[in-house]
Amino acid sequence: MLPKASLLFVASLLAALPVNADGIYTKNSPVLQLNPKTYNSLIAKSNHTSIVEFYAPWCGHCQNLKPAYEKAAKNLDGLAKVAAINCDEDENKPFCGQMGVQGFPTLKIVTPSKKPGKPRVEDYKGARTAKGIVDAVVDHIPNHVKRASDKDLDKWLGQDEDRPKAILFTEKGTTSALIRALAIDFLGAIDIAQVRNKETASLKKFGVTDVPALVLIPGPDAEPKIYQGDLKKKPITEFLSQAATPNPDASGRAAADSKPKPKPKSKKSKPASKPTSVADEPDVEPTASEDQDPTAKPAHVPIPAPPIPTLSTPESIEASCLAPKSGTCVLALLPASEPEAAIPQSVADALASLADIGHKHAQRGAHLFPLYAVPDTNSDSGVLRAALGLQADDAQTVQLIALNARRGWWRRYSVEDFGAVAVESWIDSIRLGEGTKEKLPEGVVIGAEPQAEEPVAQPEAEAEADAESVEPEAEAQAVEHDEL
Repeated sequence: MLPKASLLFVASLLAALPVNADGIYTKNSPVLQLNPKTYNSLIAKSNHTSIVEFYAPWCGHCQNLKPAYEKAAKNLDGLAKVAAINCDEDENKPFCGQMGVQGFPTLKIVTPSKKPGKPRVEDYKGARTAKGIVDAVVDHIPNHVKRASDKDLDKWLGQDEDRPKAILFTEKGTTSALIRALAIDFLGAIDIAQVRNKETASLKKFGVTDVPALVLIPGPDAEPKIYQGDLKKKPITEFLSQAATPNPDASGRAAADSKPKPKPKSKKSKPASKPTSVADEPDVEPTASEDQDPTAKPAHVPIPAPPIPTLSTPESIEASCLAPKSGTCVLALLPASEPEAAIPQSVADALASLADIGHKHAQRGAHLFPLYAVPDTNSDSGVLRAALGLQADDAQTVQLIALNARRGWWRRYSVEDFGAVAVESWIDSIRLGEGTKEKLPEGVVIGAEPQAEEPVAQPEAEAEADAESVEPEAEAQAVEHDEL
């Protein structure tokens, strides 16, 4: 068992660790950062399709998803909204629960419906790649573009005569994501139609000789105008804006990222209101002053993660993890230490990470196999190290291992980084049944009958995973959708 002074030192280190961490997306990220209020205004009430990631900063799979998600946000810029909400923030936790979030990262596609403010929300279950995300979101972009022909174009032009209209002449039979996004931007302001180049009478009517061509009819008595610029979202929007102003919803980023204007300071000024976006959090904490309301409630202080249990005797480790029917355990085999000696940094980091991970899962009520610390004074620690080949120099460092006595396998944490993100990623892979596992040597499981040698089969996941692995991006670039 570790000396009492050493255990108290480890406990103090764990208590000093913050439970909440900063979000993984910066203010300069193409991903919109939300809270419940801005979700309602920018996503739920939007005419645009959105995809929203519900994440926690300590989640290893969330960190792995970040590059692909930001790449998808860049490809979908101007076509749909790509957003994220940090479920580790206290103000966001109830909302994440209401949205049915049970693990991280959870991606949900939000599509406008006929009822304003009541969009359709569905889980995204596709590939965790930029291309997979982009293609799925594009498929959900509503189509408000009229498919017209020589037979019905005049009838369409006669509807709502005072409203400006735009016609895209194209050889394509499908409606591109760009023209659908433009129709959403100008929904109710400019009616947009698409006409195939085989409709010769319509082409002749507006003097169109080459396709694609975009024609704007500003009004019933106005002369039609043919667009001459690049077939990109921004210049086309500027062209159409001479006839009508796009909806405010066409650019939600300004509303998400803009900071409230500072109010003049006064001696009796009230505390500033909460920001409307996670991105608006102040860079420094407010300091106490004489003008603060003495009756105001103190700031919320997160509860520190409690230390993981210690298995200090052979009986405790055998009963918890080494019985024939024992399930998966994660053990931190601690190195020998001198009385009153300082705790090595690697030991402190490993124990802190395991405590933080266990605490996170406990707060969410999610299943996680037990995590234990095994001091060097427990004789079974040396037996395990010897049986698993963790001897010599390895005995001088902390060793994280996972083992399953019932299924007869074990796995070692083989990297030097004992930070919470790296350790969490390793634990997630065990929960998902990923990675190579080795067969437990005979004699490790107490009371088990000897078995014939056979290769260890890859076991199924220990429990339904809270997070999914991120698939490597094999594609070069996501499909370009900003074209007509």
